[in-house]
Amino acid sequence: MNRVVLLGTKGGPAVRANAAMPTSSLLELDGRCVVVDCGLGVTKALVTAGMDLKQLDLIFITHLHSDHILELGPLIHTAWTTGKTGAVRVYGPPGISTYWQGFMASVAYDSDIRVKDEGRVPLDQLVTVIEYDEGTILDDGIQVRALRVPHPPLADCFALRFDGSKSVTFSGDTAYFPPLAEFASGSDLLVHEALLPAGVELIISRTGLGDKLRQHLYNSHTRVEDVARIARAAGVGRLALNHLVPADDPGIDAQDWLSQIAPIWNGMAEVGTDGMEILL
Repeated sequence: MNRVVLLGTKGGPAVRANAAMPTSSLLELDGRCVVVDCGLGVTKALVTAGMDLKQLDLIFITHLHSDHILELGPLIHTAWTTGKTGAVRVYGPPGISTYWQGFMASVAYDSDIRVKDEGRVPLDQLVTVIEYDEGTILDDGIQVRALRVPHPPLADCFALRFDGSKSVTFSGDTAYFPPLAEFASGSDLLVHEALLPAGVELIISRTGLGDKLRQHLYNSHTRVEDVARIARAAGVGRLALNHLVPADDPGIDAQDWLSQIAPIWNGMAEVGTDGMEILL
């Protein structure tokens, strides 16, 4: 079965009661289990989605903001303690190796004990971390390509396209970037981050962070109507809004998002929710 499961659909690192979790997704394509981004909650969400953690195969990180990497190490460690003995490959932008080294240092005491006391294969022998740039980064049953997208102040943030029997493009975090339409052209599914301007002031009020946060949100993310323009130009089969800003305001519902898309793009569109399964 080929599918995407949106495990966490919230933009930003904050966690609130009974609300969406930060960003992570599962792509099952042609027998490969691929995790895209590892925000808080990814491990439990994968299990809830029906994945056996021992199947963990490939992990791709789009950029190094905390809401995309905070649970990367804990996910791999938990899969290992669940019984995983096979290899895991982690692809991430420059700096991901430093993250992994730091995580391994933080769990060295526990890991050493489990190797000696439980007979496990050392965790660092199972994990290969690969730093990538633009272009083709994997061609092994499925092909994976990366496109650098603007997400200031970060220099290394990437959209990812997965091609096999189906094609899926993840935008990563990005400001409006028309070249993304060519990159995603003809994808069966485009999973694109989205910002709803009507919700920005609600976020500013809640956080108390003022103009700097407002400037970041507008400079670094894509207004939902511009997401529709990307989907239209790319001619994708289906659009799923993800990394929602905001994702957890009770005054905003799916129709608020969809009403901004409809005048521009009339294709199939969904507003992501945690646990949403999209069959390919």
